[in-house]
Amino acid sequence: MKIDKIESLHCDAGWRVFSFLKISTSDGVVGYSEYNQSYGSKGVAEVINQLSPYVIGQNPLNHEPIYARLYAVTRQAPNGINAQAIAAIENALLDIKGKVLGVPVYDLLGGAMRERLRLYWSHCGTYRMSADNARHLGKKQLKSLDDVVELGAEVAASGLTALKCNIYLFDREPELHMPGFYPAHGTWQAPELNAERRILQALIRQLAALREGAGNDVDILLDLNFNFKTEGYIKIARALEPFDLFWLELDIFNPEALASIRNRAPMPIASCESLYGIREFRSFFERQAMDVAIIDVPWNGIWQSWKIAAMADANELNVAPHNFYGHLCTMMSAHLCTAVPNFRIMEIDIDDVPWKDDLVTHPPQIEDGHLVLSKRPGWGTDINEAEVKKHPPRW
Repeated sequence: MKIDKIESLHCDAGWRVFSFLKISTSDGVVGYSEYNQSYGSKGVAEVINQLSPYVIGQNPLNHEPIYARLYAVTRQAPNGINAQAIAAIENALLDIKGKVLGVPVYDLLGGAMRERLRLYWSHCGTYRMSADNARHLGKKQLKSLDDVVELGAEVAASGLTALKCNIYLFDREPELHMPGFYPAHGTWQAPELNAERRILQALIRQLAALREGAGNDVDILLDLNFNFKTEGYIKIARALEPFDLFWLELDIFNPEALASIRNRAPMPIASCESLYGIREFRSFFERQAMDVAIIDVPWNGIWQSWKIAAMADANELNVAPHNFYGHLCTMMSAHLCTAVPNFRIMEIDIDDVPWKDDLVTHPPQIEDGHLVLSKRPGWGTDINEAEVKKHPPRW
């Protein structure tokens, strides 16, 4: 068996594009993976094309030698887009291997430790802050704290037992506070990343509204992304102590700074979703910089992600997946979550375009706020290419 062809498929997903990799073999077995060209990762498909000559003709079951070779030829430009392209290839190869052997990918990682994975509703309200995105969802735009109360009640009614939100401001026009990601959201914001009183007060009101709507049985997670400096993260963590957050999530590329925040915060800290590979995670683990390490399977590849999770376990740390993509990514992340002992909780986007389920042959099965694992070979689902073609991408 040899790899014959590598191609990318792209699909409109409202405010971004879903991207899939398809690897075909000489024996007719096809493997799929999902990757991301939106949110700062432009060009992954072209990098995959540039790396394909190193992969075509190889045995698809030899995913670790293929990874090692691709890492070697990109060694002088590690991580970033190169890493994401290699991960997309690795993930599709694991799908092929599972199908050839007739087993789920999690069996290749040692087997399932659990059959149900607790989920949290990610970006709860985030996509509804924009009128255009709310239109794609068929939902009402969030315009007030009363709307946030209603959203909390919607989560509780859904059966999910946890939600994660970002920072929503309503004192002027509805505004998603994301200065750390400029210019991704288009509007100029000053480069200072400070936790001013206006932001702190808005966060307190927002979390109170979510708690009022969701009740006391739904856990609340807050994602601060790259939007502050060390001082601001500490200030926010202390101000939000009364809300008993499940975790406070943040991103910072300095392990010492993150450890300083963790040591001063009164709630668990989750971080590292933007890191690549065992080498980047190692310095954060050595400093016990977080309570929960977030691992992005599409960015790292599931075989490498399993290694990162094992390192976290050796440092007595839990892990959770970074998963705000399409359904195939959800299944890829689920295989990691079930195969590691130190799983905490799994991210999933509930708000999405209405054709999301149609893009795969088997959408995720959710019962009582948990994802139920599939026993089908590979990822347990394939891409429905005919449906993908119905929604051409709008870059």
